[in-house]
Amino acid sequence: MKKNESVWYSAGGVLAVFLIIVLVNFVLSPINSRIDLTEGRVYTLSEGTRQVLAKLESPVKIRFYFSQGDATVPLPIKGYGRRVEDLLAEFRAAGKGKVIIEKLDPQPDSDAEDSAGLDGVEAQTLNNGDRFYLGLSVSFADQKSSIPAISMDRERLLEYDITRAITRTTQTDKPIIGVMSSMQLFGGPGMPMMGMPPSEKQVLVSELERDFKVKRVSMDPKTIDPDIKVLIVVHPRGISDDAQYALDQFVMRGGKLIAMIDPYAFFDQLPGPGGPQGGSSSSLEAMMKSWGLAMDTTKIVSDMKYLSGGGQRSMPTVLTLNDTAYDRNDIATARLGPTLMPFVGVLTGTPVEGLKQEVLMRTSTYSQLVDSATAQERGEKAVRGFKPSGTEYPIAVRLSGKFKSAYPNGRPDPKDGKKDAKADAKSAKADAKADAKADAKPDATHLAESKGENSLVLITDSDFINDGAAVQIQEVFGQRIVVPANGNLGFAQALIEQYAGDPALVSLRSRQSAARPFTVIREMEAKAQQAYLGKIKELEESLQQTQEKLGALQKSKAPGTSSAILTAEQQTELDNFRKRAAETRRELKDVRRDLRSDSEALQFWTKVVNIALIPIVLVIVGVVLALIRRRKVVTI
Repeated sequence: MKKNESVWYSAGGVLAVFLIIVLVNFVLSPINSRIDLTEGRVYTLSEGTRQVLAKLESPVKIRFYFSQGDATVPLPIKGYGRRVEDLLAEFRAAGKGKVIIEKLDPQPDSDAEDSAGLDGVEAQTLNNGDRFYLGLSVSFADQKSSIPAISMDRERLLEYDITRAITRTTQTDKPIIGVMSSMQLFGGPGMPMMGMPPSEKQVLVSELERDFKVKRVSMDPKTIDPDIKVLIVVHPRGISDDAQYALDQFVMRGGKLIAMIDPYAFFDQLPGPGGPQGGSSSSLEAMMKSWGLAMDTTKIVSDMKYLSGGGQRSMPTVLTLNDTAYDRNDIATARLGPTLMPFVGVLTGTPVEGLKQEVLMRTSTYSQLVDSATAQERGEKAVRGFKPSGTEYPIAVRLSGKFKSAYPNGRPDPKDGKKDAKADAKSAKADAKADAKADAKPDATHLAESKGENSLVLITDSDFINDGAAVQIQEVFGQRIVVPANGNLGFAQALIEQYAGDPALVSLRSRQSAARPFTVIREMEAKAQQAYLGKIKELEESLQQTQEKLGALQKSKAPGTSSAILTAEQQTELDNFRKRAAETRRELKDVRRDLRSDSEALQFWTKVVNIALIPIVLVIVGVVLALIRRRKVVTI
């Protein structure tokens, strides 16, 4: 083949490839598809969010307020704002025309700033006093919900927060929440004659009444009102089988149950010989047995890792939990902060077939079970003979799946619990006949299993939502100010919000954070900081030694010599110290300079690799292919 012909062939091949690329782009341009290759699928919406968006009947408008044009906004916040904008773009794409995104840049004294105020979006303040906006509002018809300030700390929960705002906005009526408790959560008149003062409504109930319609449920209901979407059962002390059957059927028909049982309810104050006493126990034994779980009401957990207090006031039975005790992927516990759980029981057993258990809270392996009679022991007495079990006990779990009734034959006979041992044998035949009759003519309303997939939450403590454990109440100028003391109420409210909203919210999990810290650089900084502090300590020790020597020399001076005049020996010692101090300061400067230089170099090359690696690989592949092609042409 001649050289000119090979050139024409090569030119024709390049032109053909160009035309093919143009044609492919033209044909595929209507198709909008993206592939998320990030770790944790940062830019992919969860299935729960897609289900919520698929149910939208009319468009939802999201107004995104972001001070992108403000030069005073730090770069990390600007980067986070762009990630929020990318996530909103995913909402718009998944909404298929039902999600409208409007972006506004609220500059000072602008219409956008006025609009932000009307939509409930608040300005955030930096440490230097500068203000910026990063928030959004969701509107649907005449309903509106807002996220006043989007924080980087909640990046893992951002998708959930936006989806929850959409579901709140699209709900025409407030969900009805039922509350059943043997404790005075709604306040009570007290018993002055028994030394029990009146009690005010608990803060949790007041907070729920702001967002939901709260309905009080008696401790002995025949049925649960079908309008109730979520039922919170708090310390069901002495609950009857008839009431458990009502709860059982509530779960069977798809109701959401959050049950807080307790082996030692400290705040359940009951009249006693020496005054009010706490420490009663509660359980849902029949229902839990059908789920495959159990709780010993005579045992509480003692945990040396999560103990509260210190010294002789430490209480290993009052747990102060932190992130290591939580499920980091569940919405309710992902960004919870510390929680205070007093006198907690533990769950044992394995869920029955068809049910899945997710542990939301757990003890550490450095824990053991102790008798509830010793619950309030402190200090050395509380840890005497402590032997860690090596087991992480579940103390809050979510059960999901298809539930089977704890009462397969229908409503229990209230007389069953009153029969004595002598009557049991005599009435066995009668019971058998009654059961056969019940099987022949079952209750038309009885459900032997749940209609579909359902979920519930079981917590082995009820004290954590009490005002005494969850909040600090102050009187300021005659006003009652409530300040959360921990994440207790946040945990309870997060669970309730999950269940009270769209069912798809329950399946949402926290996202991976798009921010990837330079762990190597952080290790370098930590080592350099350690060296820096070591140099400072060395300088301080040198100064102290010099001062001691100067003091010793001053004492050894002859009587009548002025203390302001230094001897030759003192002057030499002082000069030596100044020299060492100057050398140390220079070494400190070198440490800081080397750290900054190494850190900047590592960041630079990391960015080069991330940005330029793929183009460089493509160039190398292209050159190799060109050389191979040229070799073939020459050979021909």
